[in-house]
Amino acid sequence: MFALRSTTAASVRSASKLAPALAALARFKSTSSSATSLKQRVEQLIPEKNAEVKEVKQKYGDRVLGETTVNMAYGGMRGIKGMIWDTSLLDADEGIRFRGLSIPEVQQQLPKPKGATETTPEALFWLLLTGEIPTAAQAQSITDELNSRASLPQFVIDLIDRCPSTLHPMSQLSLAVNALQHDSQFAKAYHAGINRKDYWDPVFEDSLDLLAKLPLVASRIYRNVFKDGKHGSVDASVDYSQNFANLLGFAENAEFADLMRLYLVIHSDHEGGNVSAHTTHLVGSALSDPYLSFAAGLNGLAGPLHGLANQEVLRWIIKMQEEIGTDTPTEDQIREYCWATLNSGRVVPGYGHAVLRKTDPRYMAQREFAQKNLPEDNLFKTVSALYKIVPGVLTEHGKTKNPWPNVDAHSGVLLRHYGLVEQDFYTVLFGVSRAFGVLSQLIWDRALGFSIERPKSLTTESIRAMFEKK
Repeated sequence: MFALRSTTAASVRSASKLAPALAALARFKSTSSSATSLKQRVEQLIPEKNAEVKEVKQKYGDRVLGETTVNMAYGGMRGIKGMIWDTSLLDADEGIRFRGLSIPEVQQQLPKPKGATETTPEALFWLLLTGEIPTAAQAQSITDELNSRASLPQFVIDLIDRCPSTLHPMSQLSLAVNALQHDSQFAKAYHAGINRKDYWDPVFEDSLDLLAKLPLVASRIYRNVFKDGKHGSVDASVDYSQNFANLLGFAENAEFADLMRLYLVIHSDHEGGNVSAHTTHLVGSALSDPYLSFAAGLNGLAGPLHGLANQEVLRWIIKMQEEIGTDTPTEDQIREYCWATLNSGRVVPGYGHAVLRKTDPRYMAQREFAQKNLPEDNLFKTVSALYKIVPGVLTEHGKTKNPWPNVDAHSGVLLRHYGLVEQDFYTVLFGVSRAFGVLSQLIWDRALGFSIERPKSLTTESIRAMFEKK
């Protein structure tokens, strides 16, 4: 049974073999009706989803998903169909869909806080977990639940505050998340002998705890490294993104709070094959708790070929402006600089994608936000000019399968416009956002009893022998 029920001493004694697990479950009982409503809905869905998985395995278990080539093996398993990720799916032409909904559909159909123009990651979290569009009340219940859990243990505060300002913000974020594992409910329940069918329950609790604490961790790092070291507290009357904006020091700017809502939603999930999502799934498959799993995902996100790419784009644009000598370069100057970049053996950052073959819908969502809120910003004008010029340059260059911009081509410009200019912090924002997607799937990984991940590897010599024998 999903709902966590108190047990009497007598019932525990009569089931002595189950006593440790039952006691652990009782300790982890949620006291919030709002969390229970979401948990109850997930509980209702688990038998249905388990039956669906069983049916698919029975009907299609021996079917071939796709062909694996030697180039795929050497190319980082690019394009190999080999894992399940139900919360989102990336189409080469349409872009990302969250539980079947495109980004414009998410923006239109999910509820928004009063006075806001963008939906919230809380509403998206409900969608990702249930596949259902939440009501305004259901979205608000997640906001209330996260606000009620938003506090940090003193030892984690001390740990962050003692980090040198020279330690990269992503390293500090990973360090803090690992430290929060001290209070993992799943780790304690597993140690107590919880039944595997109930694994998802403390994973759910850990996930909400972690989501609630991330803005406090991230903002503390930001204020310590880049500002005055003064810190605020969570306002229980506002949503997650508004609280995050407040904690970062942007309380007076309503547009920035809306930008945070948009940013956290569109960066949350991008199917399971990207490094941060796959790493979280992989580590979680060993029954590592959500803290350890997500910290591993953050370490992958910190790489320059993944989450770090957003700051690389802004640095490249600013360097271009500096070398050209103006913050309003002409189209001819931009075209010439792009060719100089390519001819030097570098790439134009923010363009191209491993899967997409059209403009990233996440880029378009940010472009529309900029057109509405900062149409005269010189940096945005440069980004718009790049959008007009770069695809043609890359097509002529001939070495890029997808010459269109991805999400990283735009996000830094928006953040910089509102005063968040510290580029080393941009990936931390990405990390906070990505938690909503990977933790949603991690809950379902445990609910559906997914196995430990263990693909087969080959040696170069074994591949040679395989085909030379033929």
